[in-house]
Amino acid sequence: MSTAHPEIETRRQARIHIDEHPYESPNPTTGEALYALSKVPVGLELYRELRGDREDATVPAGPEVVHLTEDEHFHSGPPQVKEFEIFVNGRKKVVPEQQLSFDQVLGLAFNPVPTGPSIMFTITYRNGPRANREGNLLEGGTVKLKNRMILNVTATNKS
Repeated sequence: MSTAHPEIETRRQARIHIDEHPYESPNPTTGEALYALSKVPVGLELYRELRGDREDATVPAGPEVVHLTEDEHFHSGPPQVKEFEIFVNGRKKVVPEQQLSFDQVLGLAFNPVPTGPSIMFTITYRNGPRANREGNLLEGGTVKLKNRMILNVTATNKS
């Protein structure tokens, strides 16, 4: 058992490469431990190298469990600025954030946003990322985005 994260059962060590330097790491581990192992400088992110014509995946620097593959490669670099192409009420929108709030989605759906004591909004989404493929966005909440995600916003009167 790992003493830093007792909930993670260490099964074995894995040899990995970060910025072309070999390291031995418990497997599974955490993103936080990988950042510490390779001393990723503040302001940079760690990326898991993926095969084929796919964008390398960002490794979160927190307590999330990371399962390693023997001789897997990672690299550090500046945070990627990524734009997301989404569809709000059938209209294409490009946003720089990976997450939007309820109010931000309203602003994308309506200009100006309808107001009044009897106005309510319902936001549904589909084609989202694995963590939230489909569902409802509640007032005060946020939703993580994925390219080509579909959000539908309807305004209704309270009755």
